[in-house]
Amino acid sequence: MSAENNKTPVTPRDALRRAGAVAFWLLVWQLASMAVGSELLLAGPAAVLVRLAQLVPTAAFWSTVGFSLARIAAGFAAAFVLGLLLGLAAHRWHALAELLAPAVSFLKSVPIVCVIVLLLMWVGSVRVSAIAAFLAVFPAIYFSVLEGRSSASPGLGELLRVMGVPGWRRFLADTWQQLLPYLVATCRNACGMAWKAGVAAELIGSPRGSMGERIYQAKLLLETGDLFAWTIVVVALSWACEKAFLALLRATGGWALSASVPRPVADRRRQPSAAAISLDHVTLGYDGEPVATCNLALEAGSRTVLADPSGAGKTTLVRTVCGLLTPLSGRVQAPGSVALSVQFQDTRLVEAMTAEQNVLLCSACALSADEAHTLLAELLPEDALGRPVSELSGGQRRRVELARAFAHPGAAVVLDEPFASLDAASHQAAAAFVLRHLGGRTLLVASHAPGDVEFLDARPARLGVARRER
Repeated sequence: MSAENNKTPVTPRDALRRAGAVAFWLLVWQLASMAVGSELLLAGPAAVLVRLAQLVPTAAFWSTVGFSLARIAAGFAAAFVLGLLLGLAAHRWHALAELLAPAVSFLKSVPIVCVIVLLLMWVGSVRVSAIAAFLAVFPAIYFSVLEGRSSASPGLGELLRVMGVPGWRRFLADTWQQLLPYLVATCRNACGMAWKAGVAAELIGSPRGSMGERIYQAKLLLETGDLFAWTIVVVALSWACEKAFLALLRATGGWALSASVPRPVADRRRQPSAAAISLDHVTLGYDGEPVATCNLALEAGSRTVLADPSGAGKTTLVRTVCGLLTPLSGRVQAPGSVALSVQFQDTRLVEAMTAEQNVLLCSACALSADEAHTLLAELLPEDALGRPVSELSGGQRRRVELARAFAHPGAAVVLDEPFASLDAASHQAAAAFVLRHLGGRTLLVASHAPGDVEFLDARPARLGVARRER
């Protein structure tokens, strides 16, 4: 779960402490104004409050606020969208990342005042605040997206890709969920950066009708009451924009999850005929290092259990059959994406989704919500079905993944240690579930647990030991 969901609630004592800190600094401000002895040089908080009360009801005030708000918000929005799109593209295409790196690094480091002066000469004062806000925010969003994508776990995305989940659904259910905490953290500062850069641009350029112009005029006329009043307005608008945008951004996580879950269609995809799997004199391995050898032919509709001990290369074989690894030698024939249902050894679930939503995500529109509920009810207690899977135990999460594999209409089912974390009774019940829902499909199970060959009425198979060249 993200840090956003683990925030400590604000207690009345905390609120009182914060109010006391504000009152302390207001008192310091008032005492400093009294020490100066001139409202012209340093207006006190009472005088500023009176000036605010005079400004806010006027049409000119709201016109000025609207002028600056519209331009700064537009610059921020453009920076967010373009930073997100280019960050995603740069992560995917390394050449683009190298091309953009000098320009984005320059924008990140160059003093914003220098940029504002140049912009005033090039585009004039009216549009300069929007462009200044854009340039202040864009690098932060761009680098945040790159960091988020580089730090993301590829496991869930691999599973969704193997099971043929469309790219846009994978993005909403996996990529966006992993990226969102980085964007939220960045935007806490980026909103303030946009307002600082935008108002600074208006202060230097003084476009007519802007808050920057009003602040500049107050400075020229030594109207410190107006100066403080408009400064408070800028701070309040910056704070309000930050809170509103962060609330909207956080809400997109739930919207994306909901939109990623497919709905059943009238013409549902039928389960394809069972497919054969063949590994012909295959050497399995990673990065040129052999792990095991395999010469295995699984007929369509057959059931096979790889019964080798841990570390023998069973997971490597599963990844090779799924097309995630290329064999070092030999030939592999297996169903491609969409036609392959899979459960990996490590947990790969959308944590914020319920068990039912995780099943529906990979169902290829072949199940309704009621059917997914019924399928899961064979393995899980009723109170676990509607809860986020992050709240379930390890054994319950494992059973959700098993149900998800059989909800997918693949021609072959590949399971890697499907009964791990299950007690003896749950183990046998899960094995019975596999036989009940296999439906004549080809089954390949990697398991070192005793009894699985008998439980699944399958034939055993073993991997060979790879010989390393000296």
